[in-house]
Amino acid sequence: MRRRLAALATLSLIAAGTNAQAASNDPVGDLISSVMSGALPGAPVFNLKATLYHAGAKGVGALDSLGCKVVAMRTVAVDKNVIPRRTVLFIKETVGMKMPDGGTHDGYWYASDVGGAIKGERIDLYTGHGASSMKPAQKLNLSKLTAVKVGEFKGCPPA
Repeated sequence: MRRRLAALATLSLIAAGTNAQAASNDPVGDLISSVMSGALPGAPVFNLKATLYHAGAKGVGALDSLGCKVVAMRTVAVDKNVIPRRTVLFIKETVGMKMPDGGTHDGYWYASDVGGAIKGERIDLYTGHGASSMKPAQKLNLSKLTAVKVGEFKGCPPA
């Protein structure tokens, strides 16, 4: 697997070096990115403005719009006209972020909630209970994130 990725990366560099103009599409680069994120080539990619939300905030309960328990650092609220609920997203900017259990985030989030203020190219990351839960993700608040659809889930998202 590593040899194949190395070969693909080398081919990409050779192609870039022999082509004077940068191509608008980079199928080899897309393939490498897809392998790293788990997404299929051609999977939808969203550039979204992020905000944070937590339990205890006005109007935020313990359940998402599917009737499932919200999961800290996993549940996201989306505009269901842009990203369907039950979508599994990979958000590269969250990889390595500190999780409530002390571990590090792997970048996977579950679109199981919606919100009145979440319209269009926006996403709301659920951080946990209380305003202090937002601290590990504070740098992402009001920034642009890249989310890739990597799958769908049935039932409730994993806790």
